[in-house]
Amino acid sequence: MTAILWCGAMRFTLIGPAFPWRGGLPLLTSELAFRLEAAEHHVVVRTWSVQGPARLLPAQRHPLQAPESRAFPTVREPLSWRNPLHWRRVGRRSGTSDVVILIFYTTVQAPALAAVARVARRRGSRVVVICANAVPHEIRRGDRTLMSLLMRAADAVLVHTDAERTALRRITGRPVEVAPLPPHLPTGQRAEHRPDRPATGRLLFFGKVRRYKGVDVLLRALVDVPDRRLGIVGEFYEQESELRALVARLGLVNRVDVRPGYLAAAEIPELFAQFDALVLPYRTATASQHVALAHWHGLPVVATRVGNFPHTVRDGEDGLLCAPDDPADLARAIRTLYEPGRLERLRSGIEPTDAATETTWSTYLTTIEHLAGEPTR
Repeated sequence: MTAILWCGAMRFTLIGPAFPWRGGLPLLTSELAFRLEAAEHHVVVRTWSVQGPARLLPAQRHPLQAPESRAFPTVREPLSWRNPLHWRRVGRRSGTSDVVILIFYTTVQAPALAAVARVARRRGSRVVVICANAVPHEIRRGDRTLMSLLMRAADAVLVHTDAERTALRRITGRPVEVAPLPPHLPTGQRAEHRPDRPATGRLLFFGKVRRYKGVDVLLRALVDVPDRRLGIVGEFYEQESELRALVARLGLVNRVDVRPGYLAAAEIPELFAQFDALVLPYRTATASQHVALAHWHGLPVVATRVGNFPHTVRDGEDGLLCAPDDPADLARAIRTLYEPGRLERLRSGIEPTDAATETTWSTYLTTIEHLAGEPTR
């Protein structure tokens, strides 16, 4: 890295999703803020008042009433993805910080964040983008242009996988560094971890239902594993009726249970305790914390070899890996899961996450501090 590590405390402003917004990234924003503060930096968090169009981000119609983990206090000031007056004001006020960190995950926010970055840099701040989706999962016209716009406005970028760094280097000359995504899980109870508990014959898909996550691939795989059941729990970003029609066409109505809607964090332990494994049949991925969530609750994972899954699932030890977009190979992995003694061995292979969490967070903060470099003021 070429940036100079700033000695001593810095003033950080974090701009991204935070409470009352829900999902993994708000948890990341808050946890990052707390950890920077614990490292003796001064931290301010600003979040969106309107994140984007509801048709693309339907979850924002239902903000949380209570935080699912410790929530860092946020500045109560409007920031809408479509109001340039907000962008300039936030840029000016964030420009009093040494470092502005933009947590980016959807290109509809790129013009707003690019404007904030340009104004903050003119006032002497260094701008670092944490890019959660350097490769959009569902590409739309103009995505590459908007990504390039934001990258040009920043000083440096942090991504979570080597593939994302490779993709960004095609559109920007800014420094791009990789640090594994650290766990940022909701607080609360854990499901009981009993490696020897009897198998239920039930598999779980959990999270947003979107095409790139491959639920249809999982359903086709299930046809070839006739003695297993599947639970699908999560918010639909596509037509629920289409998925239910596919379930019917494949003859799986009596073996697939669909529970649409957001599941509160407090309900996760009870849900996970009902299943043998979490299945992540993604066609594409960047970095996900679903493996960490499953392992936290004692569940092995069956996942495809995309994104950070090959690095977070130890194939044959705490989960199984298979090829993406391949129902036959996914069915093979599910059959392997239920070989005699296999499920118990995979459960036993799940390692305590506390030490690994601290190591990953230490690496993450060190990378951010390097990218932050020396303030230009």
